[in-house]
Amino acid sequence: MLNHKLQHNKHELRTEQSANAGKEYDFWRTIWQRLLRHRMATYGGIILIVIYFLVILAGFISPYGYRETFKEHFFHHPTKIHFSDEDGLSWPYVYATRPIGWGQYQTDPGQKYPLKLLHRGSEYKFLGLFRTNLHLFGVEQPAHIFLLGTDNFGRDVFSRLLYGGRVSMFIGIGGIIISLLLGMLVGGISGYYGGITDNLLMRIAEVFLMIPQLYLLLAIASILPPELTSSTRFFLIVIILALVGWAGIARVIRGMVLAIKNEEYVQAARALGASDSRIIWRHILPGASTYIIVRATLAIPFYILMESGLSFLGLGIQEPSASWGNMLSAAQSVTKIVSFPWMLIPGLMIFIAVLCFNLLGDGLRDALDPKASED
Repeated sequence: MLNHKLQHNKHELRTEQSANAGKEYDFWRTIWQRLLRHRMATYGGIILIVIYFLVILAGFISPYGYRETFKEHFFHHPTKIHFSDEDGLSWPYVYATRPIGWGQYQTDPGQKYPLKLLHRGSEYKFLGLFRTNLHLFGVEQPAHIFLLGTDNFGRDVFSRLLYGGRVSMFIGIGGIIISLLLGMLVGGISGYYGGITDNLLMRIAEVFLMIPQLYLLLAIASILPPELTSSTRFFLIVIILALVGWAGIARVIRGMVLAIKNEEYVQAARALGASDSRIIWRHILPGASTYIIVRATLAIPFYILMESGLSFLGLGIQEPSASWGNMLSAAQSVTKIVSFPWMLIPGLMIFIAVLCFNLLGDGLRDALDPKASED
């Protein structure tokens, strides 16, 4: 009789778990359908996926390394790719060029240099796993292919744009992960326990909120030793950005926890003897998941802009390493902007990335709105 009762309870538990899993699947399917109906958010998400794909495979897609210089080709204009000749359509090719003045080059039409796929060039580490020199495309010297021209050191802007995107695009993800974890931890504990713990943690959060973030970043970045490697400086900037951004998240999470902790399912979990940490992480914080997702999407542009600003001022990622911010710093004079407008392309990429994240965040906010209509 006892075994039969236990088997019946197990069966009911499995049935309930299956029903909950089905409800959760239907919930996320509904969210996905709402998001797809938001055209601008969908386009923004697709563009972001393409950007991340390009920067992750930067070593393979770029024809040159981000440190590779061509001393006789500084401020070289974007290379013109030809698709036809005197016989009609032909395989894409370029001509070699030679300098004739400051930032001026003349095409040598004496020989064609066809564009080669899977070209052997400079060596790089593919996905950080193994070294190779295989690139998606390239041309034989003395010709060069500069899709977006070169900078003041004769480095290929397109290649540096892809490598620099790794820093600018991933610094936001790293920063928001740390900020969310700190904000969820502090906000969850503060809202759940209340009393003295709540007062103490919220006063600490308010102290962080009172600190002017930009000036703090400038002060800390300016005292970093110049001999730090770019990777070390990258992680320090991520940590600094995260430490100044967690307080606002913690205050909102606290308010949501105060409302959720009195729900019946939370009271039931407490009555069954669940630990406080389990109740916070498994029952309360998931109720704030919609806010967390939207906040993360909308906060990443802040980190991208802050890193770009620091690097633009020379306090972030240092040369010869690339980020969109320090690449943009080469276009500070009106003369360079007018004569070599391709130097502004990193700024355009920053604008596109920030705009796409904001569009995606708006779409997610609408899709996760429980009051949204189903039509």
